[in-house]
Amino acid sequence: MKCGAKCFIVEAEINGKMQTIPVTARTSIQARKTVSLEYGNELKIIAVKADTDSL
Repeated sequence: MKCGAKCFIVEAEINGKMQTIPVTARTSIQARKTVSLEYGNELKIIAVKADTDSL
């Protein structure tokens, strides 16, 4: 875990199913990149939110 990292919740549609994916990243942009690299072309990101429960 990098310095300044926090938890983000990524809401995405993967193969037609809505999923929420927890991601540890410094920024919401980095969270999007991490999920995109993992799931590839079958992913459509709906929203990225900071997880307030982990703070």
